[in-house]
Amino acid sequence: MSELPSVFASALAEIAQDAAKLVLQYSGKAAQVRRKSDASPVTAADEAAEALILSRLNVLAPDVPVIAEEQMARQAVDTPGRRFFLVDPLDGTEDFISGGEEFTVNIALIDGGVAVCGALTAPARHRAFVGEKGKGAWEISEAGGALRTIRARRPPADGMTVLVSRNHGTSEAQLYAGEPIARVQPMSSSLKFAILAAGEADLYPRPGPTMEWDTAAGQAILEAAGGQVLSASGKMFRYGKPGFRNGGFIARGLN
Repeated sequence: MSELPSVFASALAEIAQDAAKLVLQYSGKAAQVRRKSDASPVTAADEAAEALILSRLNVLAPDVPVIAEEQMARQAVDTPGRRFFLVDPLDGTEDFISGGEEFTVNIALIDGGVAVCGALTAPARHRAFVGEKGKGAWEISEAGGALRTIRARRPPADGMTVLVSRNHGTSEAQLYAGEPIARVQPMSSSLKFAILAAGEADLYPRPGPTMEWDTAAGQAILEAAGGQVLSASGKMFRYGKPGFRNGGFIARGLN
């Protein structure tokens, strides 16, 4: 594995970090919340971050289509082809609205159904990550942008730390009642993938549906760090599905 991410991956990380800074400008303010057709919330922070990301991606890779969450809420987008970006400008909007710290900004490049590069930033946690298929995964420090190589871990002898969606309780962990579990930790957003990639937890089972922009950046980082994401049936977790909808999945560190 290389010691540094490519120029392209570094550019994605920079865009995600700049969008994260913009999101923080809206933090702590009374959010004007609207409900989309699926009843999920959207705020000015979501829309401002997405506009910034779309503008910057158009400069970085003008020929690569972008599938972004708020854009999709406004209009249907045709199948984008082999290579495309998936963007979630603010994953965990409910967490953001409630003053939490686990919301994230996510950008991923998909090639042939595979998440090959991803950048994920947790603005309120002051953590940023980037990963590239076949090259590695890194955490980027706020102070000067120094890179630290990250690697998923093997489960400790005393049992796994299992991450579960904060809105879904601990029932997801029961999918693995046959494996030793030391701790169940609720957490919002795609940050769970990065925590697995950094070797700070072991498993994230998600039986329910998600959207592709919720998972792509995190999957790219986790897999670049040596972990894996599989469908609930144990198959490769791919992108470009009808409606950009995911089924259940299992994300984990090293076996």
